Amino acid sequence: MAERIIESLDNPRARLWAALLEGRGLRKHRRFLLAGRKTVGEALAAHPDRFESLLLPPGAEDLPAPPELERIRLGRTLFDRLDVSGTGLPILVGVVPEMAAIDLAQPPEGLELVCALGDPSNLGALLRSAAAFAVSRVILLADAAHPFHPKCLRAASNAQFALELRRGPAWAGLAQAAGPLLALDGQGEDLAGFAWPRDLRLVLGEEGLGLPPGLDLRRLAIPTTGAVESLNATVAASLALYGHYLAHAHPISPSRGGYRIYTSSDQ
Repeated sequence: MAERIIESLDNPRARLWAALLEGRGLRKHRRFLLAGRKTVGEALAAHPDRFESLLLPPGAEDLPAPPELERIRLGRTLFDRLDVSGTGLPILVGVVPEMAAIDLAQPPEGLELVCALGDPSNLGALLRSAAAFAVSRVILLADAAHPFHPKCLRAASNAQFALELRRGPAWAGLAQAAGPLLALDGQGEDLAGFAWPRDLRLVLGEEGLGLPPGLDLRRLAIPTTGAVESLNATVAASLALYGHYLAHAHPISPSRGGYRIYTSSDQ
């Protein structure tokens, strides 16, 4: 497909892409921007059907990509406006997948993570742990950040594409949830000795606010030295996810090389 050129910030498509830097624009246009040295190439290789355009900075070489993928060369000012991570590398425009509403009256299947994190970077880190520890689906409550926000995409390192994402209700809707409903709470029972059921929903509250009062669920506490008041919500959730993963372990394929630690230069 021939390369196009767009330089003006007032171009209708440029305004649309700029709107994708915020949750409101993501919801309105159902498109997202994916940037990153590794993530763009890996996403193109694994999920080429999810993307419709490749935005190229001035002077940059093209990337190996399907010939039907639209290529657009941007002016410097416009590209820098969209390149919020400062990579200086091509950006993919993708289509936000349909996230169906969850029916909480149906019992959980596997570990379902119910999340209200409002910080997109925290949500991205959580999605990365969810993919690593075999979470069956992630249920995003009404107050949660958008999972395809640029900061969330960067922190998740493409985990969004490996997870089933579902829309959840506001907090009050959890009263109708069937099956085991658990949450992390410093005053709960010791997680170290907890016998994890295979099927459950684990609820993670908002940063700072935690869980709303009066929520009827079983509470688990992660034992610590007490040197700090509490753990970061994403760290605490990751420890719990790992506990469930160990209890119902899925073997790691040797071809996947076990675990890998990613650094910021991988993004």
